Amino acid sequence: MKKAKAHFPQIKPIAYEGPKSANALAFKHYDPDEVIDGRTLSAHLRFSIAYWHSFRGTGGDPFGPGTIVRPWEKGRDAVSIALTRMDAAFEFFQKIRAPFWCFHDRDIAPEGRTLAGSNRNLDRLVAHAQDLQQATGVRLLWGTANLFSNPRYMCGAATNPDAHVFAYAAAQVKKALDATKRLGGENYVFWGGREGYETLLNTNLKREQDHLARFLHLAVDYAKSIGFKGQFLIEPKPKEPTKHQYDFDVASGIAFLRTYGLERHFKFNIETNHATLAGHTFQHEIEVAAAAGMLGSIDANAGDELLGWDTDQFNTNVRELTLAMLSILRAGGLGSGGFNFDAKLRRPSIDLADLFHAHIGGMDAYALAFKVARRILADGKFEHFIAARYASFDTGYGRDIEKRRTSLRDLNRLVLTKLGEPKPRSGKQEYLENLLMQYLHQ
Repeated sequence: MKKAKAHFPQIKPIAYEGPKSANALAFKHYDPDEVIDGRTLSAHLRFSIAYWHSFRGTGGDPFGPGTIVRPWEKGRDAVSIALTRMDAAFEFFQKIRAPFWCFHDRDIAPEGRTLAGSNRNLDRLVAHAQDLQQATGVRLLWGTANLFSNPRYMCGAATNPDAHVFAYAAAQVKKALDATKRLGGENYVFWGGREGYETLLNTNLKREQDHLARFLHLAVDYAKSIGFKGQFLIEPKPKEPTKHQYDFDVASGIAFLRTYGLERHFKFNIETNHATLAGHTFQHEIEVAAAAGMLGSIDANAGDELLGWDTDQFNTNVRELTLAMLSILRAGGLGSGGFNFDAKLRRPSIDLADLFHAHIGGMDAYALAFKVARRILADGKFEHFIAARYASFDTGYGRDIEKRRTSLRDLNRLVLTKLGEPKPRSGKQEYLENLLMQYLHQ
């Protein structure tokens, strides 16, 4: 394979220099090669770079066009630009030392005038990505199809009232699944960017949800037919861009999957900022998914709580991330999932180095949170407190309640004859928050 031009010639691969380093282009907490419990930190965290934000993001927002102009965005035609862009992306993946990447089909390859033309473009870029993966060792965490940007999807894709649009979206997903399998993708994500409604005056809600379920069943069937072994993931998102989206949060997603017999095939890709927009904490969404055995992967970002839209910022809130890591570790980890930086630079951050600073901060924050969470779990103080708080359900009538060996009559008799009035016990929230703070500042 011909050696590509260097697109970040002034920046060397990011090294780990420890917490005391003053080098802005060095890791302070993330040492990819550090071995913990027989695995490297890189293998534990499985960081991934989001192609759409890092290499298609322009700094645009609802109030103005893009501000970020990259030197590789020049060429004879859209495909040649896409090939050069991908070279730059894989150079970045290597220098930031991320083992994975993620993409939407239309991120990596330009859309043609027909679906056949789009497919040809995608085939060419997938072949190039395959060569780059082999040359660099970077792997694909997951792929997906962009079923929201093109005007044909203005009323949704799988939930569109026009069967023609449904069929077109199905064809696009087929091709995206083919590409994901070819690149060894470990997961495939469904993000219903416009699967919802603006008004019920023109919407048959039940029919749209039935169609969405049918669409997902078709994808499951096709994946089996081609031997795709990756995990299917649903990414919940409330509100934006439609007023009501059917995949509002993890709980509504679980209800949907169980209603339509899809729960065995899907887990959840949970995004921090989407949790905020749904009125939940990041940890809450993780816990709900984990309780159902459906925790799959993480989109690692954050929102601004003072803004009501999806700002997709890099998350450096170690307290929030430590709580999230506690829940993830208690659930046994993410399996084939990982931590994908679905985050973008701020509008004024236009230098090439800013792309590195942003990811260094995010990777350091997650690595630090991972280490703090492991220390908390190893000490067992929170685990012991929670176990003691629920200890009455471990024996006697409490255990009978959980084992379904008692009735309302039995419990009524027990309270009247033996137990009497319950004695309230403190939840010790302030003590536990202080204890968490001690760990964060050790």
